[in-house]
Amino acid sequence: MTSFNEDELCFPELLNSSCRKTMRPYFASILIYFIMFSISVFTVILNMLVIISISHFKQLHTPTNLLLLSLAVSDCTVGILLVFQIILLDGCWFLGDTVCVVYNVLNYMITAASIGTMVLISVDRYLAICDPLHYSTKVTLKKANICVCLCWMFSVLAHCLILKNNLEKPGRYNTCVGQCVIILDYVAGLVDLFLSFIIPVSIIVVLYMRVFVVAVSQARAMRSHITSVTIKCSVKVTAKKSEMKAAITLGVVVVVFLICVCPYFCVLLSGQDSMVDASSSAFIICLFYFNSFLNPLIYALFYPWFRKSIKLIVTLKILGADSYGINM
Repeated sequence: MTSFNEDELCFPELLNSSCRKTMRPYFASILIYFIMFSISVFTVILNMLVIISISHFKQLHTPTNLLLLSLAVSDCTVGILLVFQIILLDGCWFLGDTVCVVYNVLNYMITAASIGTMVLISVDRYLAICDPLHYSTKVTLKKANICVCLCWMFSVLAHCLILKNNLEKPGRYNTCVGQCVIILDYVAGLVDLFLSFIIPVSIIVVLYMRVFVVAVSQARAMRSHITSVTIKCSVKVTAKKSEMKAAITLGVVVVVFLICVCPYFCVLLSGQDSMVDASSSAFIICLFYFNSFLNPLIYALFYPWFRKSIKLIVTLKILGADSYGINM
């Protein structure tokens, strides 16, 4: 029988029934905790700035920005959930089986809602670029609201059903005290893989490929007719450039998102294991969390309205009586 030192166990008083800690050098542990905590704090702050900006300023109440608002809500939640991942860094879970299951279920739900929002963003850009004449009638604020609500409701309902066994009896799959594990059976894992990854990612890739082809053809057409552009056409060209810039920006968001989320689903596709151990999959989960930190930085880089709104919020000018009507 193997015995361990007390400092190697999550619960020394339980001896061999306790899980083992992940042992690291002291400096490495401090550095990892600092980086993870910093990412958590800045993720919440930056995404709260996005949420406040789009919610407060009337000019930003557009269907596209509503989708960005939905994404910011999920990213902000991810920043909060990162605190629980920090707790798991040493391989020990001290918050009980119920909190463990809730934490993992929320991870699944937020991932699904984020990917669903990315699909909606792709559809929005596809219609804006490929069918600009009917965009304003096909994509309205009311329809965007309905789509976002349905996306979140579907994510919550689907994963409550997929993870039903784990919710009914939290901790049923733990092999030692201090472990935080959930298990998907083969059918549930397959359903989750198709609903949360294969189908939505296929839609995103196909739509953005179409957007790219149309964007290239429009750019060539504008260059070939640049000498005959009138003042009236100039306004149309400017509008098209605005839509193109939005498509490029959101394209960057989508690509970064896929890079950060794909590793987890690639593990599932490999069919090696259907068990998700939160402590052993720390890198994959943290990569997903890091994406939530990057999104607001992408907005700050590409969107002048976001930079302006940050200044208004930081200087407290947003508290003015008529601040909601400021031209962004």
